[in-house]
Amino acid sequence: MPTLSLVNFNIVCATLGGFITIFGLVSYLLKEKYYLSEALISTIAGLLFSPHAANFIRPLDYADHNPEDLETITLYFTRLVLGVQLVLAGVQLPSKYLWTERKSLAMLVGPGMCMMWITTSLLVWALVPKINFVMAMSIGACVTPTDPILSNSIVKGKFADKNIPRPLQKIIIAESGANDGLGYPFLFLGLYLLKYAGEGGFGQKHIGVGYAMGLWFGETWAYTIVLSVVYGAIVGWVAKELLHWAEERRFVDRESFLVFAITLALFIVGTVGLIGSDDVLACFIAGNVFTWDDWFRVETEDDSLQPTIDMLLNVSVFMWFGAVCPWHKFVDNEAIPIYRLIPLGILVLLLRRLPMVFLFRKQIHQLEDWKQTAFTGWFGPIGVSAIFYLYVSREFLREVMADNHERSDAHHLSEALLVIVWFLCICSIVCHGLSVPVAKLGFHLPRTISMALSSERPSRSPSIARSGPLPLPPRLIDTRIRSSEPSSGTVTPPVVAEQRTIRFPDEEDLRRKTQMERPTC
Repeated sequence: MPTLSLVNFNIVCATLGGFITIFGLVSYLLKEKYYLSEALISTIAGLLFSPHAANFIRPLDYADHNPEDLETITLYFTRLVLGVQLVLAGVQLPSKYLWTERKSLAMLVGPGMCMMWITTSLLVWALVPKINFVMAMSIGACVTPTDPILSNSIVKGKFADKNIPRPLQKIIIAESGANDGLGYPFLFLGLYLLKYAGEGGFGQKHIGVGYAMGLWFGETWAYTIVLSVVYGAIVGWVAKELLHWAEERRFVDRESFLVFAITLALFIVGTVGLIGSDDVLACFIAGNVFTWDDWFRVETEDDSLQPTIDMLLNVSVFMWFGAVCPWHKFVDNEAIPIYRLIPLGILVLLLRRLPMVFLFRKQIHQLEDWKQTAFTGWFGPIGVSAIFYLYVSREFLREVMADNHERSDAHHLSEALLVIVWFLCICSIVCHGLSVPVAKLGFHLPRTISMALSSERPSRSPSIARSGPLPLPPRLIDTRIRSSEPSSGTVTPPVVAEQRTIRFPDEEDLRRKTQMERPTC
């Protein structure tokens, strides 16, 4: 007798595959007509399929009902997604981009990133009770980097092609990739100070601010940042030369050529993870060095494999976020009440990045006017990278022990991190995901109302309006008929259709954009 096999694997495959299939049927309509982001739609879907609603996706079951194992799964998932996305982001940039645009990038990831970190930390310190500024520094560091996945979705599509100049698109991608890996120094400054100087360093073998700063310079800057940059540059350069060598000798086929950047990302995530360095930054550096001569980028520019992988990863990770997000903790937690959490979310979105971009506007030549400055300042999303740093922090804080128990200040910071970072991430997904459609609605709604009101007014010539278009004179009709007939007895052959009959709307948009960019003689 047939029996149902309601195991998690079958349910997850059916749920994920069904959602992506249905979403794919209306993807162009949702993204290019209504300007809704994949992240927002996928997060809502993840919430609907989670134990909070339909209970199709059960994250705790996959972790044997161990919350720490679930956090580890989420941490590794975000590492994988960030690694692949940052290699692809580096590949998208033009030749030698990090060097040619070093002044603008240095301003954004240097003083700009510091200002974002300090501003967010001050807001957290002011609104979150029972925490000191060192704790606030750690929370602010998690949401300081702009998320490369959400940033990449903003600078793609019809809206971006119409409203965002190409140089501005490139600098947004480059900044999100660079500052994503540079979040470690901001994060571990606060964590080291908390561990070795907080509560007098109780429970630790070594104590004091001096020891914490020594670890920060030695382990975080030298081993984590500098080593990852050097490693990523070497691996990217060697991979480029090997691919050139294999292609010149016709050793590599087209499929392996196209997937090379993705496999390179997996290799870097694994090897850098083995040595405990910054795999996120190494992936971005490797991707840019890999296309230093622009050869691979040009060869794969018209290929759809990388955008397809990009879409699958985006949908999957944000569905997972919707399922694992601790929604109930926003209103029931020990760290911050909801009446403080909501103003914190609003103030962070408004003040974290916008003042910094306006302040350094003159030093960033890609910002041509105030509209572009406001756009760049507003769209600094918080997403996958924030969740990645959240679980890196919680993993570190679990090791801050005293008398075989997690130290009280570390426990309180861990709980505050969980609630605040997740809430800011959800706020960013919703607000940035709805910004473009709301702006479009605000622009078109007054015009639509005025046109509707004007159409209700009586016309000056009601008889003509009711009777339709005026008929043409018979002599003019005969002339048009004769001019449409062939001049000789030969019959014009019908136009032969191309072999490929389907033309997708995004391909038509790309064709029109290419024709507009083509130089005229």
